[in-house]
Amino acid sequence: MAALIEGPQAVEVASRELVRDDCLLPIVHARPEGLPKAGIVVHPDIFGNRPLFDDMARRLATHGFAVAVVEPFARLSRDTRDAHAEDAVTRMGWVSALNDDEQLGDLEAAANFLVVNDDVTRVGVLGFCMGGMYALKAAKLERFDASVAFYGMIRLPEHWRGSGQTEPLEGIEAACPTLAVF
Repeated sequence: MAALIEGPQAVEVASRELVRDDCLLPIVHARPEGLPKAGIVVHPDIFGNRPLFDDMARRLATHGFAVAVVEPFARLSRDTRDAHAEDAVTRMGWVSALNDDEQLGDLEAAANFLVVNDDVTRVGVLGFCMGGMYALKAAKLERFDASVAFYGMIRLPEHWRGSGQTEPLEGIEAACPTLAVF
C-alpha cells in the first residue's frame, strides 16, 4: 500500500480495548489534537491490526479524523493471533468461522466509541481486502455515513463460506440505491 501523505495536525495514538458482549475488542485509536472533523472505522485485511494499520490510523488523524482500527479476529486469543501473525493460510482458514453479526457489531461499537470519545457526528467505514468485504456489508447498516472498500470481495470466496456469513452485496441495492460497484 502506498503511504498517505502526512497532514498538518499533531495526533495521539493509543491501543485500547472495547467491551463488546463477552469479548474484549482491541482497537487502535488515533485522533488529532482538537476537535476531529469526522470519524473513520477501519477494518483491516486478513492479517489484522498491525503496524501498517497503526501508521494508517495515525496518518488519517493528521488530516483531522478520529480513527479506530478494529481487530477482525478479536474472539481468538492474542497468543493465537500472534502465533499466526504472518501465516496467511491459517488466517484464511479462520474466516469461515467469522460471523457477520459480530464483525458488523464490532464496526458499530468502534463507530460509537468515536462518537462518544471524539465528539464526531459523522463516521465512515474503510476496509481492505477481507475488510473491504466487511465495508460493503457495513454499507447496508444505517450506522455509517460512508463506506469505502479497497479491493473487497463482492462475492464470498468458497473457502470463506460459513454459517455466519452472507454475500457482501446481498440486499445492498435496497439499502444503498446510489451505490456504484465497478
